[in-house]
Amino acid sequence: MRYLLLSDVHSNLEALYTCLELAAGRYDKAVCLGDLVGYGPNPNEVVEKIRNLCKVVIRGNHDKACCGIDDAKDFNPYARMATEWTRQTLTPAHVEYLRALPMGPAVMDGFIFVHGSPQDEDAYILGPAQALPLLRGPETQLVCFGHSHLQGGFMTTDTGRFQSIRIPATPDGLTLKIMLEDSCRYLINPGSVGQPRDHDWRAGFAILDTDSKEVEYYRTPYDVAKTQQKMEKAMLPVPLYRRLELGR
Repeated sequence: MRYLLLSDVHSNLEALYTCLELAAGRYDKAVCLGDLVGYGPNPNEVVEKIRNLCKVVIRGNHDKACCGIDDAKDFNPYARMATEWTRQTLTPAHVEYLRALPMGPAVMDGFIFVHGSPQDEDAYILGPAQALPLLRGPETQLVCFGHSHLQGGFMTTDTGRFQSIRIPATPDGLTLKIMLEDSCRYLINPGSVGQPRDHDWRAGFAILDTDSKEVEYYRTPYDVAKTQQKMEKAMLPVPLYRRLELGR
């Protein structure tokens, strides 16, 4: 089975559709690791697409804030402004859909997927301090996570050696393929569809092949200017749409 892994779409419809165009014909089922909404200008359209596309969707921290489960008090001022705009823009049906999303972790075909961490849905996995305890602890070999907007991940080898999975600077499309060894453990981040923060502005996603035991990482350019124009028209904070062209 080939799973399309999407995460952190953040209401960016142009980025989502561009990823789906590139992924077309390459996967059997799609899953979403959270943060469908927040920041971007098309929350309703993104929610509608994800709910019809993905077999499993788990909630992210922005999903919770935008549907009223959380109050966004921990967000920075720009994120809070975008959250308030999203709350006013979402249809009642889409608010209820977001409120009903499970928190994760979810398990499928022997792997776990979460938004932040298996231990805390809002925690960030950014380096060895957060990754090593998880790599040594989970019963499953593979955890797929989002939240950090940093494509790549972490692993331990059969000897217990820790390694970061770094994505090379490559042309558009397939950027890296890794084999999943039975003797190793993995934390896989497919990257952010709609709000990359690894200094690469291109939309990111990954495909997990559970039969061949491979993970493929992809990056693709999208119409950033169109998304920015929508955000400007909606009077969303300038820093939120300027950052899209910088990938940070």
